[in-house]
Amino acid sequence: MVDFSKTPDNRLAVCEAAFLLGCSEQVIRRGLQQGTLKFGMAIKASNQWTYIITKQKFEEVTGIKVS
Repeated sequence: MVDFSKTPDNRLAVCEAAFLLGCSEQVIRRGLQQGTLKFGMAIKASNQWTYIITKQKFEEVTGIKVS
């Protein structure tokens, strides 16, 4: 289980975005890596990926309100 309290207030975790969109976390990760999901970004440093999804951009792109 992911501890959402560690996610900055203006961001969504990959698992939160997946839940809201009704898809798997892997779909979110791949979409961000490939640039097909426009509500965030994926950055690769060495062999580690970091995913950044802001609530504002997620709401703007998907039309889904995040509380």
